[in-house]
Amino acid sequence: MESPVFRLCSCISYSKTFLHPISTINSPKLYSIQRRKKLFCSAPSDSVPVCSEGGVSLSIGTHVEKGGEDAFFISSCKGGIIAVADGVSGWAERDVNPALFSRELMAHASNLVEDEEVQYDPRTLIKKAHAATSSVGSATVIVAMLERTGPLKIANVGDCGLRVVRKGQIVFSTSPQEHYFDCPYQLSSEAVGQTYLDATVTTVELLEGDAVVMGSDGLFDNVFDSEIVCIVGSYNNIADAAKALANLAYDHSQDSSFDSPYSQEARTRGFDVPWWKKIMGMKLTGGKLDDITVIVGQVKGS
Repeated sequence: MESPVFRLCSCISYSKTFLHPISTINSPKLYSIQRRKKLFCSAPSDSVPVCSEGGVSLSIGTHVEKGGEDAFFISSCKGGIIAVADGVSGWAERDVNPALFSRELMAHASNLVEDEEVQYDPRTLIKKAHAATSSVGSATVIVAMLERTGPLKIANVGDCGLRVVRKGQIVFSTSPQEHYFDCPYQLSSEAVGQTYLDATVTTVELLEGDAVVMGSDGLFDNVFDSEIVCIVGSYNNIADAAKALANLAYDHSQDSSFDSPYSQEARTRGFDVPWWKKIMGMKLTGGKLDDITVIVGQVKGS
């Protein structure tokens, strides 16, 4: 494993770490699933309506910046399902395409949402999608399922994240899972990775008008929660809000002077400029160069 490369007054170059050496490389498989009321994507998408009959449902907008290793899907099953997977970039050092695992994982998840064994449970969906994935690699993943009666069930492995915004405030936030800095929990093709049993599972009661913001860590490492609240509250169109969040994350990732959430966290973990530069008043700053996937859902009543 290599430590992330930090530079004074430059953007932070980032390589998410996988947990183990690679012993075998299978032939890669790409899946593109298109079924009624479902969408699986690994490329930019603006907006897709997701609606259900009766109760509450999610109206969804999406946007991707530099999404080469990210994949996501949405479904209108019941109140709506949203999910993001982020391929672990460290596999590229072993000549493995990090995108293959995340894409196949999301394709299987999209195809399994109505499986009888899943029973509309996000952790079970992760279990079955992971078991069906044959590509070499690993990925962080988050899945959220909205019941028509209001509960949002969330299962998260790693550092993809979700925020719930209500009346100008964040009322719920997931927490990243990691072994150590820059080595998140991850589903893997290798036995030493995490499984569905390691997922953090939570349930949040949503109200009509709430906004759900889901994304890969490229969003939350470059955009503060206060900025998320501001942007969500500034747009009536959720697709525009998703695009604005993704664009802001990208702009921050390119800004060497921006003191990003990621650079702040890095300093608290002991990554900083040499002591003699600290004496000169310098510190580690900059956004994190990474793929950025954003899904914004607004809770609608029937």
